[in-house]
Amino acid sequence: MIERDEIFINGTWVASTTAERLTVINPVTEEPVATIPAGSAEDADRAARAAAAAFPAWSQTTIEERLAMLDNLAKLTAERADEITRAIVSEIGQPYRIAQESQAAAAVEDLRSLADSLPSVVWEERTGHTVVAREAAGVVGAITPWNGPMRMVCMKAGAALAAGCTVVLKGTEVAPLSSFIFAEMVAAAGLPEGVFNLVSGNGPVVGEAIVTHPLVDMVSLTGSVRAGRRVMELASQRVKKVALELGGKSANVILPDADLKRAVEVGIEDAFRNSGQVCGGLSRVLVPRSRLAEAEEIAVRKAESYVLGDPFNPATTLGPVANATQRQRIRDYIHAGLEDGARLLTGGAEAPDGLDRGFFVRPTVFSGDNNSRIAREEIFGPVVVIIPFDDEDDAFRIANDTEYGLAGAIWAGDEARARALAKRLRAGRIRINGSPVNPRAPHGGFKLSGIGREFGRYGIEEFLEYKSIG
Repeated sequence: MIERDEIFINGTWVASTTAERLTVINPVTEEPVATIPAGSAEDADRAARAAAAAFPAWSQTTIEERLAMLDNLAKLTAERADEITRAIVSEIGQPYRIAQESQAAAAVEDLRSLADSLPSVVWEERTGHTVVAREAAGVVGAITPWNGPMRMVCMKAGAALAAGCTVVLKGTEVAPLSSFIFAEMVAAAGLPEGVFNLVSGNGPVVGEAIVTHPLVDMVSLTGSVRAGRRVMELASQRVKKVALELGGKSANVILPDADLKRAVEVGIEDAFRNSGQVCGGLSRVLVPRSRLAEAEEIAVRKAESYVLGDPFNPATTLGPVANATQRQRIRDYIHAGLEDGARLLTGGAEAPDGLDRGFFVRPTVFSGDNNSRIAREEIFGPVVVIIPFDDEDDAFRIANDTEYGLAGAIWAGDEARARALAKRLRAGRIRINGSPVNPRAPHGGFKLSGIGREFGRYGIEEFLEYKSIG
């Protein structure tokens, strides 16, 4: 049992003003693994005041000083990679070898990407007789999710600090240990007092106190559409800048001349990352109607190849979902898919064989149309639906027939043609023929998927404001 007794404010570990505690549950064993301070509005106030006091000096630091900060944080993250990985495995159950790469190592890469990108930000330029400067937005309230607990802290706090902002972080209460480790690394890296502050707790208490605090100038949240709407509502009272990375219902568009087997398999791998708990997962598989049966067979074989179980067993390729609430939500969607007439090809709502303990969900594949709830609403679990289309126009009509617009994929025999067709897909990030995600290119979405961008230079620029002089 890990017991975190203090929060990090003004460069010091201090007691919360409340004695209440939150318990972290291991989704594999269903047993407690950690406790953290529940936090309070008073804690958020102390943190915001510390960040505001530190902002004038930190915002005037040089690019070189902030590059050194990012470099130190990247090195410290690499040194603590095993600890970070084990914490994340205990909190969300992701298989160790996968978490090692997609969580800990990726967090190091995110920080290095920010360092590589910082010099490319245009801080000052001339337009006629006027100097157009870019300056730090101010104190940033950062609220991070549980599916990528360390990466999201690095992407938000790292980018905000690189921009010259100071930060008040509320890490997720579901998987909070990474945020405490990050605070320890901030202290070890020698950042000035108040530049980074951590207040643990839940959204309705600590999160809302940060969003509404008069000294917090900007809020950055990754979370559900419901949480994003609440942040916008509260931030609008003081007309604050917000950056929101929310949900997705992304389409994997497989055109007739594509390599169907590879496209379906890679798409399933993307959709089932982190047990399907990824906002940009390709959860809708769009295939030519003439090849529907073939695509179904490929998807079933791929889904049934996953091994569920102990996340520390090297053979395990799929862990549980984060908690009992999440598991029930996914099971309800599977039942809804059946009620809406979708054909269940594999998986289902029952517990996986031999895994009555733990929040495990069967890898599930449906075949249906774009009108069912499972095709229109974000499930956030290992569930995909295969949808046939009649021609190219029909494919992109279906792909864009969604309230979301975070990610997408296009597969075609001619890559240049696929890239040209990407203009037809209303989404913020589009992969072509299985191309890897570029951590220096912007990540973010259209429509209900949010406002603003993360990654690289674009993530840093999100925390800047323009100023015209002269």
